[in-house]
Amino acid sequence: MVKRLKLAMFLGITIVIVVLGAVSARVFFPTAYAAEENPSADVKPQRTPVDVMVIQEQPTRIWKNYSGRLTAVDFVEIRPQATGLITETRFEDGQFVNKDDILYVIDPRPFKAALEKAKADLIAARNRSVLADKEYERTKDLIKTNLISLRVYDERISEKMVADSTVKSAEAQLSQAQINLSYAYVKAPVSGKVSRTEITKGNLVSAGSNAPLLTTIVSSKNIYADFEVDEKTYLQHMRGDLSKKNVTYAIPVELRLQSDTLVYEGKIHSFDNRIDPASGTIRARAIFNNPNGQLLPGMYARIKLGSAIEEKKILVSERAIGTDQNRKFVYVVNNENKTKYREVQLGDSIDGNRVVLSGLDVGDKVIIRGLMHIRPEMDVEPTITTKAKAAEAVTKS
Repeated sequence: MVKRLKLAMFLGITIVIVVLGAVSARVFFPTAYAAEENPSADVKPQRTPVDVMVIQEQPTRIWKNYSGRLTAVDFVEIRPQATGLITETRFEDGQFVNKDDILYVIDPRPFKAALEKAKADLIAARNRSVLADKEYERTKDLIKTNLISLRVYDERISEKMVADSTVKSAEAQLSQAQINLSYAYVKAPVSGKVSRTEITKGNLVSAGSNAPLLTTIVSSKNIYADFEVDEKTYLQHMRGDLSKKNVTYAIPVELRLQSDTLVYEGKIHSFDNRIDPASGTIRARAIFNNPNGQLLPGMYARIKLGSAIEEKKILVSERAIGTDQNRKFVYVVNNENKTKYREVQLGDSIDGNRVVLSGLDVGDKVIIRGLMHIRPEMDVEPTITTKAKAAEAVTKS
């Protein structure tokens, strides 16, 4: 019993000593304990690192996407203008031909014979004209001395006029004979790629309204792309510039074929003269160089139509844009490095960026990624990103 009492007294004295020591320490070293109880008193909160881009106006061309079909600049159906047997075919199916190359030969012998007869008729008519001139000159001298009657004189004048008319008629017949002979040699009216022959050697063909189709030629140096532009785009980007002569040729157009990454650059060739009230569109036609003949009429094409001029626009990366129900917003960083919620109105999309119609000003610092971790009034540590790095980030996303 005595031992237990001594042990209790010992423990009590020990506890008193510890408590007195702790109180003394707080009295003589208050700063250390204050720092321990409030560790954030001297430590600043850590700022969230963010990438920002300084908004600048930049020259921008607005592009619109459309679908279209390719058509030939020149398309010609070759039909015979002479009647006869086809004696030669001077091209291979699908061959490129130049203008005035002979494609077919229709038996030229009847036309050559007609030409020779026309030449002979012309010679005879000229001889009669010479004789009529001589007779007229004689009577003109004789009438002065009253050796012939006026009736004879009038007859000589008439014979001369008829002879001159006969010469002109013979010359016209000769020209027609030469034309008919030229029709026997069917030539290419334009340069381009010829189709297959529809009628072969040895067949009889006839000229006229029911003349058969021999083949077709499409020009391949240039090609058209036909598509329809909506009325809004036409009014916003074209109308003011089309008032100037030939300004349509300054409107750029890009063409891509289906499942093809190769881009063909061209220009607007023409717009139609009316808006289709049913569809609200206007027909447009662009022209492209086609030196290798890779673009063929009838192909489906994806068309990008650019605005006539470049205008200064504010662009922002699509990764910097957030959605709040039906509203679009971005976060900007102010001079105190705090985030601010900013609602924006957006326009067209251009290569991973959106045109800002309202809500941002030149010089604003917009957070371009990591929006899920951003809240208004956050302290952040901004790192300014160049335009090139921002574009690279959009490409990788």
